[in-house]
Amino acid sequence: MKLSLNQWTTRRWTVAEAVEGCVRHGVEAIGLWRQEVAAQGPAETVKLVGDAGLRVSSLCRGGFLTGGSQEAMDDNRRAIDEAAELGAACLVMVVGGLPGVPAGQGPGEGFSRNLPAARERVAEALTLLAPYAGERGVRLALEPLHPMYCADRAVLSTLGQALDLAEPYPVDQVGVVVDTFHVWWDPELFAQIARAGARIASYQVCDFLQPLPADVLLGRGMMGDGVIEFAPITRAVRQAGYAGDVEVEIFNADVWAADPDTVMSTMKDRFASLVLPL
Repeated sequence: MKLSLNQWTTRRWTVAEAVEGCVRHGVEAIGLWRQEVAAQGPAETVKLVGDAGLRVSSLCRGGFLTGGSQEAMDDNRRAIDEAAELGAACLVMVVGGLPGVPAGQGPGEGFSRNLPAARERVAEALTLLAPYAGERGVRLALEPLHPMYCADRAVLSTLGQALDLAEPYPVDQVGVVVDTFHVWWDPELFAQIARAGARIASYQVCDFLQPLPADVLLGRGMMGDGVIEFAPITRAVRQAGYAGDVEVEIFNADVWAADPDTVMSTMKDRFASLVLPL
């Protein structure tokens, strides 16, 4: 299991700067974000990553399927095509919240409170997107998010729910993300990691800060700055058979404001001392 930089952790860096930073710090993989790839240019990003000898551990993100729009489906197909071009290990899918509740905003006019129906829309969308991804050699990775994001970002809140949606499909088409920030609290976590086995498509780590900031989206901290015990989760993921990259993905205003090279050095130290099991 090797360390990977999720690009959002050093948000100030462009794709080119993040690639250079990974090389400078000896990090062998990078998780990319679609908007940053678009700004750099897809072909140029492929060349930068390839020339640097890096793996693309994930592409963020597809999803937001609960609104049921054709526009969302078309955008997800584009995301799949982009992941294929980049050779990404998976396309992370943040599935969306209640219809009519935009991410980070209050409910819009005519929003729906029907949570079961929203989850059914995700299942219906997968029947179309999973085969499309399979044809292009891309693995969709369903990411359950902490329940506080259920209304506006992800109606999947547990690893078990994500696995229920993934299991009708081949393992190489649909997997799941184990993100410590989102799942550390779940009393069924270790049983569900064991159940996931080869379905684990991505392992992402950061800490859960206490108290959370006013904007809870930015409550993801550097490992060791919050309440999560990482080694048992890493051990369980490894025992389930996952041997891929471990992405550090942090949304935090102080981390973003810090010198990215300092962030990288701290990330490497905390990964070695806290995330990897003894």
